[in-house]
Amino acid sequence: MSQFRLAAGRIPEVPFGLSTSPAVLSHYGVAANTITLFRRVDNDRRDLDMNSKDVDAEKMTRFIRMNELRLVTEYNPVTTIGVMQSSLQLHLLLITDKMSPKYPERMRRYRAAAELFKGKILFILVDSNLKSNERTVSFFKLKKSQLPALAIFHAPDEEQDVLTLDEVSVERVQDFCNRFLQRMQKKEDEPEEKAFNEEL
Repeated sequence: MSQFRLAAGRIPEVPFGLSTSPAVLSHYGVAANTITLFRRVDNDRRDLDMNSKDVDAEKMTRFIRMNELRLVTEYNPVTTIGVMQSSLQLHLLLITDKMSPKYPERMRRYRAAAELFKGKILFILVDSNLKSNERTVSFFKLKKSQLPALAIFHAPDEEQDVLTLDEVSVERVQDFCNRFLQRMQKKEDEPEEKAFNEEL
């Protein structure tokens, strides 16, 4: 219990709760001695079994950091696991310099756009200053001089699109996402149409 409280103190931005009520446990299908992390962004959850003696505040904190996904999740070596395991297969990346004076305003607009696609697209922030993110930037064939940029990626077939921006606006993000979603929908419809025509 003290370890749980310690972990809760380390991550003030995540709401923590304790329950021993059988009704609550059964409602969520949770076993006793389990930490369950509920993610609003993809309506998914992750469980950590607490029956093991070596689960301490350190392990709890790591479990939460690795698996929590926010409205906008910053991409780094710790969050990469949660991102890869997300049930959302469409990822939108804002690749930008966090040191830029324009960063806070960019982030505010990006978050506002993320609200519009909750449950459909996982919004990710990639700091172009981090050495560990260089591969991500080059994966989308971008150079630092082209940033900030948006990159959208459909995990199952690696379909992607990139948009370089002078400035981030809710409308541009929304338009970029909608165009890609329409393109994916069209791709899905084509095989069905083809099969239908072949049957005729």
